[in-house]
Amino acid sequence: MEAAEGEEGLLLTQRLRAAVHYMACGLCQEVAEDKGMEFSKQAMAPIAEITFRQCKNFAKDLEMFTRHAKQSTITTEDVKLLARRSSSYITQKSDEITSSDHIHRGKK
Repeated sequence: MEAAEGEEGLLLTQRLRAAVHYMACGLCQEVAEDKGMEFSKQAMAPIAEITFRQCKNFAKDLEMFTRHAKQSTITTEDVKLLARRSSSYITQKSDEITSSDHIHRGKK
């Protein structure tokens, strides 16, 4: 039984890796078109692998944040905690939404 579950998990991981690879290569191609440049296939493969590994790390971190808070559902607060060191789009949008919420609450 455990062997079947292990095989199923491996298959799921392989499918997820393939999906991330497909999306990462698609994004590389979009960036290349926008910037008037090219990415070699040898460059896209490690970008896709790094992206997959980073997504795994994010998932583990989110799971740990949720467990620490004794929750069963990942919340936006967990995602904001994950993005705390990043000046990424997620952090910027979170700040915009928070500011917008405060402005709308003040008008009521």
